[in-house]
Amino acid sequence: MLIVHHLGLSQSDKVVWLCEELGLDYELRLYDRDPVTRLAPAEYKALHPAGTAPVIQDGDVTLAESGAVIEYILAKYGKGRLVAAPDAPNFADYLYWFHFAPGTMQAAMLVEIVLSIVGATDGAASALKARSENGFRMLEERLGQVPYLAGEEFTAADIMNLFTLTTGRLFVPRDFTDFPNIRAYVRRVMDRPACQRALAKADPGLTIPVD
Repeated sequence: MLIVHHLGLSQSDKVVWLCEELGLDYELRLYDRDPVTRLAPAEYKALHPAGTAPVIQDGDVTLAESGAVIEYILAKYGKGRLVAAPDAPNFADYLYWFHFAPGTMQAAMLVEIVLSIVGATDGAASALKARSENGFRMLEERLGQVPYLAGEEFTAADIMNLFTLTTGRLFVPRDFTDFPNIRAYVRRVMDRPACQRALAKADPGLTIPVD
């Protein structure tokens, strides 16, 4: 059976959500962050050499990295759901926005966390923060054109990006007042029954920023 190891307040919530969207039979194991360091506990770090979330186990396979995990589950269990086929008009859009989260937004978010910790405020810090701001503006523009990131239909590209727009803001606070398309999008995808089920199972009681 597929086992999803979920670390609270982490990207592994997107794996739980994907499993719920696909209606998979899976085992969910929950782990709390260390109350002092806010990092993953030792037993979670021992699951994979990377020591980061998410981690899944599927038979003899142990896999980390959110993009790899999502692609693995889609390829093995998705049966063509939640992806754009290579011959689809929106295939390139799907690929771009699928990889936009780990390649651009979450890298920028990590930089902002580090800058906050070290208290950097110089020109280099401003330039690095500008990358994050540009990413949000790209999302805002895209979501003013289409209801979902790959186009007219919900796909795994949306699952990949929601963490940055919701739970990620618990680490890097951000005001979305000037991003009405993003706000509407977040409400739209979080209203999906599978998303609600995933939140209830993975992070019960957590108040996630929406607006």
